[in-house]
Amino acid sequence: MVLFFTSNAVNPPAVIYMGKDKHENEDLIKYAWPQDVWFHVDKLSSAHVYLRMPDGMSWEAIPETLLTDCAQLVKANSIEGNKKDNISIIYTPGDNLKKTGDMAIGQVSFHNDKRVKRVHVPKRENPIVNRLNKTKVEREVDHENERVERIKKENAAKRAIAAAKRKADAELAKVREAEKAARSYDNMFSGEDEDEYIQQPKSVQEMMDDFM
Repeated sequence: MVLFFTSNAVNPPAVIYMGKDKHENEDLIKYAWPQDVWFHVDKLSSAHVYLRMPDGMSWEAIPETLLTDCAQLVKANSIEGNKKDNISIIYTPGDNLKKTGDMAIGQVSFHNDKRVKRVHVPKRENPIVNRLNKTKVEREVDHENERVERIKKENAAKRAIAAAKRKADAELAKVREAEKAARSYDNMFSGEDEDEYIQQPKSVQEMMDDFM
């Protein structure tokens, strides 16, 4: 089972989720969306908490209020971390999680340590934790089906973007071709006008008449 929470720290609200037990955590590690952000108490046992990244938001620029919600939920779901003040919460994108066969259940490492950030939590903030807990929903998730549907939507979005780009490129090419044709047309008539004003050399008789 997966536990889902709603954070109203941003608008529209963001979804935060975590496994109900260590076995569900294993599935979440395996099926975590690449763009989702994983949170955990640094150097202590805790729940694996994930933020479903809102569209247009970067994991490196999560709003402070939303970051605080995630960090407080992690702290509240750590037996040891919940009792301590001044702890650190680490977080990283889902595609940076690394799981090998020799690791214990729930254990995870990273592909790139430079993509791991930390946030300091001075103490537990009960109003935040209580607010989040009031939104908690427990749901069974078919992770494989969810993964397939996500990939389908992502591929459809990519195709739509590519099609829009092709259409825009074609329109731009038409505009440029029209501008090129217009310049060629203008030059053609500009040349004819200039010819009309070229003074023809005078004949000998005309030059003699000028002196008379």
